[in-house]
Amino acid sequence: MTTMKFLTYSKNNDRKLGILIEDKVYAVQDLDATLPNNMETFIQDANNHLSILKKACVTLPSAKGHAIDDIIVHAPLQHPGSIRDFMAFENHLLNAAKTSGIHVAPEWYEIPAFYFTNHRTIHGPNEEIQRPPKCEMLDFELEVAIVIGKEGKDISVDEADDYIFGYTIFNDWSARDLQLKEMPIGLGPAKGKDFATSIGPYIVTKDELEAYRENKGFNLRMTATVNGKKISDGNFNSIYHSFNEMIARVSQGVTLYPGDIIGSGTVGTGCILEFGPDIHPWLADGDEVTLSIEKLGSLTNTIKK
Repeated sequence: MTTMKFLTYSKNNDRKLGILIEDKVYAVQDLDATLPNNMETFIQDANNHLSILKKACVTLPSAKGHAIDDIIVHAPLQHPGSIRDFMAFENHLLNAAKTSGIHVAPEWYEIPAFYFTNHRTIHGPNEEIQRPPKCEMLDFELEVAIVIGKEGKDISVDEADDYIFGYTIFNDWSARDLQLKEMPIGLGPAKGKDFATSIGPYIVTKDELEAYRENKGFNLRMTATVNGKKISDGNFNSIYHSFNEMIARVSQGVTLYPGDIIGSGTVGTGCILEFGPDIHPWLADGDEVTLSIEKLGSLTNTIKK
């Protein structure tokens, strides 16, 4: 599998699937007209399409490349089939427990736990995020996500890496006041989470990260800023449950499909909830939030005024 950064972009209102190579963006269909023009279709036959694209990239037609500043970048995968989000970082749970009284169940150490979020509310880079009704405690979550690249069921931990197409930055926006009210019921989160999820700017094929593999993750720094001020500083290598373990868990008796997204959950220090509003206030209208992960880029969104 060749190393590539996939993105969905538009220029003159013409939306295309592209790849970023060095500092230029190339439309996939300009490199080979037989390839699909959207990520959803491309990933349905990922290995074959990647093989064709790799051959087409041997001699890049430089005249067809766009500078990244000359295009509009959208969410790389606009219509995922499903989104499951885990809680895989121990430090996040421990920090959140101190500030919110959340109890860390001993079962969390035994099995990776997840919830389904709304796959119809995907946002991309530089899009505005609408605060949900009655929310006064708006928060971001600094996460990494994988995109599934082939169909599979009852996948073992050892086989699971073969099902990963690539990685992207994932912001699981959270309405904490709504979430904290519904969670004691024993069902959820629901309205505390379903209003927006941001991904992007790229889907990076997994081979680009292999050299950084460490512990159960990768030695990649993860940071978040609000209005330019650094709030979060963590590392992907601190993950407690690996993505392989997550894939094995969700595929027990259930089929995963190309284009499904699995989020890691928040890295330690990766949200305001962990600090409490006395250290940093909840997000205000007009705030600009930027999540950055080494090798995956930066994802910026603004809270709508």
